Amino acid sequence: MSPYFLRWNEAFLVLGTQFAGGVFLGTALMHFLSDSNKTFEGLTEKEYPFACMLACVGFLITMFADCVVSYVYAKQKDSPTDPEFQGKDEAHKSHGTHHVAAVGSFGDTILLIIALCFHSFSEGIAIGIAKTKIDAWKALWTVCLHKMIAAIAMSIALLRMVPNRPFLSCMAYAFIFAISSPVGVGVGIIIDSTTEGSTADWMFAISIGLACGVFIYVSINHLLSKGYTAHNAVSVDKPHYRLLAVVFGIGVISVAMIWDTYVAYIAHRSFSRVSRFT
Repeated sequence: MSPYFLRWNEAFLVLGTQFAGGVFLGTALMHFLSDSNKTFEGLTEKEYPFACMLACVGFLITMFADCVVSYVYAKQKDSPTDPEFQGKDEAHKSHGTHHVAAVGSFGDTILLIIALCFHSFSEGIAIGIAKTKIDAWKALWTVCLHKMIAAIAMSIALLRMVPNRPFLSCMAYAFIFAISSPVGVGVGIIIDSTTEGSTADWMFAISIGLACGVFIYVSINHLLSKGYTAHNAVSVDKPHYRLLAVVFGIGVISVAMIWDTYVAYIAHRSFSRVSRFT
């Protein structure tokens, strides 16, 4: 809800957008791609980069969706060629520019929400299909930690994409993002109880591989490359400051992945001790 209640300064938005891009890029490559590849290694013995292929597919699907959104709104903003409308066209030129910017922000916002919900939904499935308590607790810790980081990144990104911050829109985005994980848990439980063999693992590996491509596209094309254009001169709006913000975002995910491994080790030892006394 911070995009509605908070009014961050432009220096924060310039660096925060790059930080969010680093978070999404690190999540895609270190978390999604790694988990998908590891799952495929346990499912098949074929030497084929399934995870990387699915990441490319997810990237292309997101790029196609972005092209569709741009094409639809480009047709809507086409100006009439009739001479009697030429004067009106000149008068509304500035309005058209504002409309194009609003359309770009709308498309960016939709892609961001879809990517984050896909991320939360996939991690929710991981909890639902967990075979042991240790796996379930590890997946729950991963969801909580990564969702907290993703929520911060989403808030920063929405501060750039939704400058007016309408209350209902912020509520809708927050609700959809919050409910996606529980829905994924429910779907994972249903899949685990109704399917046989490794079907659930195949679905998880495929979905997380596609999510990797979605996150790469959103991070590079909608956060890192576009960034935030400050209305006034900002001292931190320089390439080396932006680079440091991206490095910090990737570093946060790197530390989070270390915590994942450590918590999994602690959980394994705790459950091993409990099982000895039962």
